[in-house]
Amino acid sequence: MNLFAAVLARHLGVGLVEEPSRATHAHLTPGMLGRLCDRGRTLTGMHVTVAGDRLSAGLRDRALDAGATVDHYYGASELSFVAWGSHDQDLTAFPGVELAVQHGEIWVRSPYLCEGYVGPPGPLRRRDDGFATVGDRGSLVDGRLIVAGRGTDAVTTGGATVLVADVEAALRDATDGDLVVLGVPHGALGQVVSAVLTDPGDLVAARDAAQARLAAAQRPRQWFHVPRLPLNDTGKVDREALLSTVTGPDAVRLTGAAAPGDRASSAGSP
Repeated sequence: MNLFAAVLARHLGVGLVEEPSRATHAHLTPGMLGRLCDRGRTLTGMHVTVAGDRLSAGLRDRALDAGATVDHYYGASELSFVAWGSHDQDLTAFPGVELAVQHGEIWVRSPYLCEGYVGPPGPLRRRDDGFATVGDRGSLVDGRLIVAGRGTDAVTTGGATVLVADVEAALRDATDGDLVVLGVPHGALGQVVSAVLTDPGDLVAARDAAQARLAAAQRPRQWFHVPRLPLNDTGKVDREALLSTVTGPDAVRLTGAAAPGDRASSAGSP
C-alpha cells in the first residue's frame, strides 16, 4: 500500500513528508492509525485512507474526533480494489466490481483482477464465469460486504478445524477494544482456541457472545489481555509475536468478571 501511495503521489506531483503533522493525506493500516490516536496526534485537516486490515467504527470515530477525514477500503493484491466505505461495517463494491459470497467465501468479478502469478502459485482461484477469490471469508448484508478475514487461518483443536475468521467475526461486535483469536499449543488437544482482548472489560460480553453464537469447538477456552497488539513491518497484527506474548511468563490471562477498578486477572499459564 505504501508503494502504491508513493507511486500515485509521484504521478500526481504530490510531495512525500516524513512527519504526520506535515501531511494532508495519509495511507495507513488500522494499527498505524491507532498508534497515532494513542499518541494524541492532531489529525486536523488530514484525509486518511485506511486498508490492510479491518477498520472498526470505534477507531474511525477516534480519528474523526482527532480531526481527520476517513475512508476505508478492502482489497487484495490479486483482486485489487474490491469495496470501500467509512469503516468495516460500511463497505460497498467499487464501481465496476461485482461481489458474491458462496459458502462463506468472497468472490469478485471486476476489470481490476490480476492475470496470474509470476513464479509459484498463490491463493487466487478463478471460475469460468469470471469470478475469482483468494479465500477471504465474509458475508453480504443489505448490499454491504462484511469481511471476516483469510479463511486459511485455522486452529486445529481436538481433531476439529476452526477458522479464526469465523470466530473473530462472531465476537467482534461484542467488544469495544480489539480482539484477535489464536491457536495456543496444548499437549492433549494440539491447540486450543484462545482470544486476546485489548480491553479486559470486554471479557463478559465477548464470552456471552461466544456462548450464544459459536459451536462448542469454536468457543475460546482461554482469554488473554494485552494493552496493545504488536504490529509487523507492514502495520498488520503480528500474530506470531502475539502468540509468544500469551504463551510467555508474563502473559495476563483473564479468568472471570472483574471489578471496575481491577479488570485484569493475574498472569497464569494455560
